[in-house]
Amino acid sequence: MIAGALWFLLGLGALIAGAELMVRGASRLALLFGISPLVVGLTVVSFGTSAPELAVSVQSAWAGQVDIAIGNVVGSNIFNVLVILGLSALVVPLVVHQQLIRQEVPIMIGVSLLLWGLAADGGIGRGEGLLFVGLLIGYTVLLIWQSRRAAAEEKSEYDEAFGDGQPGWRNHWALQLLLIVVGLVLLVLGARWLVEAAVGFARYLGVSELVIGLTIVAAGTSLPEVATSVMAALRGERDIAVGNAVGSNIFNILCVLGISAIVAPAELTVAPQILGSDLPIMVGVALICLPVFFIGGVISRGEGALLLGLYIAYTAYLILQAVGHPALVAYAEIMGVVVLPVVAVVLVVLAWRYWRVSAAR
Repeated sequence: MIAGALWFLLGLGALIAGAELMVRGASRLALLFGISPLVVGLTVVSFGTSAPELAVSVQSAWAGQVDIAIGNVVGSNIFNVLVILGLSALVVPLVVHQQLIRQEVPIMIGVSLLLWGLAADGGIGRGEGLLFVGLLIGYTVLLIWQSRRAAAEEKSEYDEAFGDGQPGWRNHWALQLLLIVVGLVLLVLGARWLVEAAVGFARYLGVSELVIGLTIVAAGTSLPEVATSVMAALRGERDIAVGNAVGSNIFNILCVLGISAIVAPAELTVAPQILGSDLPIMVGVALICLPVFFIGGVISRGEGALLLGLYIAYTAYLILQAVGHPALVAYAEIMGVVVLPVVAVVLVVLAWRYWRVSAAR
């Protein structure tokens, strides 16, 4: 148990160091190649910090641990929005780029609904995996094309914010790429040590593989996104902070689950619990981003606290379900009939009022 705690702390330290290197390298690399920080957050950073999810899910799918493979993706997507954006917004209110509201969030919602629909028959096969990977390639090409067409003033603004404008070895692309690679290595190692320690604790307590995948593994493999987004928020690079979370969700479904389905010896079987509760919750979490992002174009500290509160409620539901507590039915009814509808109505009304005020100006 003591050794597990030491590996946990060592993993946490590697995550923090890796996140700092990743943000530094990715930010300056974007400047050097004229790519907007939002696109860097949606591609380089989000894909890179999702490497632990990819490694864990592919390895689990190959080994036949399907519940961990799928639970990791679904749980990570829920965690990314509710915890990562929640924590980052508590650190500093996050300004939301209009492209996220117009394009990325709808894409995230679309691929979430696609996953739910394809999994409805109880499995995800190699054909669905190839479809996901093909969509990822198309999405990445679209982002790069859009970034190259970005307005000159946006690039100038970015140069003023993140570059010193002086030539030298510190600005060389190879150094920035090295920082990203070293950061990625630390992120992957840190996540691996953390997850192994956490899974050991969970199995010691007799928790099922599905619950491990939805909670411990999902949270552990999402810690690079947590560290990177919070670090980016502290450094004022809010486009990377928000884009990282949204981009990671798209990446998790299209790449992580896509490759897992391709390499798996057999079709990935989707557990009834995931179909009945966790996938709908994942889609609902994606949908909640629209009003939260739209209101004022900022994720405020209050909205960040709301997102964190929803994740605590979801975790409580999983714990009650795992132990078979008699209060589970009443808890689920209260959350489904009262709490969640009230939250949804309040957010929609606030978004509508903000739109009315903005239109009147």
